[in-house]
Amino acid sequence: MNARGAIAIGLLAISLVAGAVAGTTNDPAAGRELAQQLLALRPEAGFTNTGKLVIRAPKKQRQDVSYTCRVVVTDTNWTSFYSASRGTNALPGFSVEHRDGAPNVYRDDSGNLLKAAQTTVAFAGSDFWLADLGLEFFHWPEQRVLRWEMKRSFGCKVLESRNPDPAAGGYSRVVSWIHDESGGLIQAEAYDARGKLLKEFRPTETQKVNGRRELKEMEIENVQTGSTTRLVFDL
Repeated sequence: MNARGAIAIGLLAISLVAGAVAGTTNDPAAGRELAQQLLALRPEAGFTNTGKLVIRAPKKQRQDVSYTCRVVVTDTNWTSFYSASRGTNALPGFSVEHRDGAPNVYRDDSGNLLKAAQTTVAFAGSDFWLADLGLEFFHWPEQRVLRWEMKRSFGCKVLESRNPDPAAGGYSRVVSWIHDESGGLIQAEAYDARGKLLKEFRPTETQKVNGRRELKEMEIENVQTGSTTRLVFDL
């Protein structure tokens, strides 16, 4: 996997072997298998990726935040270090360590472990939570392929991830539309603890780089507050 593919995984633009669960509907076994395939993907080598977060909230001035993700790969794990700055002011960052078959481990800039409740907070004032960037919902025990359907003109498998113990401000479930042919994430919806739609995520722009189509931009929207964040990659 190249650097662009790896950072895309870390930010929900997923790439996997297409057709892995083709023909299944409302199937928890297929859902668990698909989630495990997504979590098993890892970069081949370390790299650093940069871009910006463009944050728009009702009645507030647009904010542009510089963003960096540095990925370190070892034989046993890979860790993403996220940092951001607004102008010359550094903002709190964090890291998330991924290990095969094990929970994610989140740490703050000082290396202190973060509890689950501390990962459902905004990264750099954006609409992305720390747990969003760590794909935490694919670690939840209940994963189910619900059906096959068309989404944004693409044929997709619909994967539902359910949180067995949602916090008051956290997600109770996330529904993801996975493109049936390419395996890319077409859209995702996150629901709050009351079952109300909270956020929508969608890739919004790609760009051809060295003959390959790469993710250029993605957007996440908090439908309850009207706030949106675009993550624009430097290609």
